[in-house]
Amino acid sequence: MQETRLDTARIQAARKVIDPIFLDTPLYRCEALEPDLGCEVSIKLETANPVRSFKARGTELVASLLAGNGSRAAVCASAGNLGQALAWSGRRRGLDVTVVASRLAPAAKLDRIRALGARLELVDGDFDMARERAADIARRDGVRLVEDSLDIETCEGAATIGLELVDTEPSFDAVLIALGGGALATGVGHVLKALVPGVEVICVQPLGAPALTHSWRRGRVVTTDSTDTIADGVAGRCPIPEVLDDLLLVADDAVLVQEASIIAGMRMLLGHAGLVVEPSAALGVAAILEDRDRFAGRHVVTIVCGSNVDVDAYQRWVRR
Repeated sequence: MQETRLDTARIQAARKVIDPIFLDTPLYRCEALEPDLGCEVSIKLETANPVRSFKARGTELVASLLAGNGSRAAVCASAGNLGQALAWSGRRRGLDVTVVASRLAPAAKLDRIRALGARLELVDGDFDMARERAADIARRDGVRLVEDSLDIETCEGAATIGLELVDTEPSFDAVLIALGGGALATGVGHVLKALVPGVEVICVQPLGAPALTHSWRRGRVVTTDSTDTIADGVAGRCPIPEVLDDLLLVADDAVLVQEASIIAGMRMLLGHAGLVVEPSAALGVAAILEDRDRFAGRHVVTIVCGSNVDVDAYQRWVRR
């Protein structure tokens, strides 16, 4: 395999740095889903931790490095989950954390960021505008800017999920990974291609937020003017070039799914698996629903990546 920015030895070492509460998340075959999906389905449940998403695997690495070199402050832009994770990891290490988010982000995520002790600044606009504001704060205050997916620690933290998949479930044929900024996809993808190259790595993004998928398909960065999806956790407009370079090396495919399929996936995960998930976490199930023939007879792992969802919005979606 051509080299990505990631390093397998560093990923293995990351297990000793990340708080064990975020490691070894449940992985199990969910037979109740299989009649409707037409394939064997295993769930990697990344919501079973204090911040209810995979993001703290990366922020644990970032925060430990910052604390180790004497840094006392960090700022990040977040759609919600990274902010919670950095606030959690920073609080444990005495870091002053500022999170910049869109005023349109789910209230539940914003409330949780505040509850974890971070300073929260809201911007009018979307996630990419929050990225610009976070960079401004970092330059103004001289503090560490934590950039999800660009900072290698966020990718290599997420990559520990790949190690756990390889260690515990070696017989799967494909892994479906939500594609947003790219940390999860490049991290897990790197490990799978390094250790079990025959496994198909399939990235899934909403049709209403297709920038990184279009970029992967064309082999160059493609931006979009706007996004239109309920999957706020993956709704970026401006892919990071370095992340795209990594993704081109580890992803076998990148697919786009419709909003109706995302909602159907959320309903199925609730009804058949008893899981309340945010839209981004249902992208894998949505991909199977839209192309059952592709997955028929195969063993597929889907990473359920987050469950920080606004209750009122969730009820509207699943009751629709």
